[in-house]
Amino acid sequence: MTVRLYGADYSVYVRIARLVLIEKGVDHELVPVDVFSPEGIPAWYRDLHPFGRIPAFERDGFRLFETSAIARYVDEAFPGPALQPAKARARAVMNQIIGLLDAYAYRSMVWDVYVERVSKPRAGHMSDENRIAAALPVARTCIETLSRLKAAGPWLLGEELTLADLHAAPIFAYFVRAPEGSAMLEGNPAMSAWWREIAARPSFAATEPTS
Repeated sequence: MTVRLYGADYSVYVRIARLVLIEKGVDHELVPVDVFSPEGIPAWYRDLHPFGRIPAFERDGFRLFETSAIARYVDEAFPGPALQPAKARARAVMNQIIGLLDAYAYRSMVWDVYVERVSKPRAGHMSDENRIAAALPVARTCIETLSRLKAAGPWLLGEELTLADLHAAPIFAYFVRAPEGSAMLEGNPAMSAWWREIAARPSFAATEPTS
């Protein structure tokens, strides 16, 4: 059995898929695909992802793209601890959290806060302060909403780690590198405690971006 994940380790969505694979104990190969390469997306990659995004997944000729589809397939197709709740209501909350992260958190917390405050200045460019200012209330709403949705226990759904935690972790990993993000998270005890738990996972350390 050959499992390949295509993408770059800096990508939030590639990291989500890698976290799921590692938590399930699935041996896999990360095949480098850099969407920001000056040469652009390799022509062969369009066969794996028609829109040229990352990640894409392949297992013995079976191919998938879109991170949520990959994550759910890996959880359901491989042995290991279940990463989705068995009960319908808890699973619905998990899916709601993942939808919230995709629709609201990723753009505001990663692109509008981390990239503007940390990544662009590191590359010698000016931050867009208006963009940061507009994103911070959205980020705060995301954190406060996650705090309200969070069940009792160390993880977002309670006592068991789920896809919701693994989806959120790479987004927060970038957000807290910005001083505004770190301060905002520290101001929310429930989500700060969650962050300490997820950041201590061996899978989180194993997927730390190299750049």
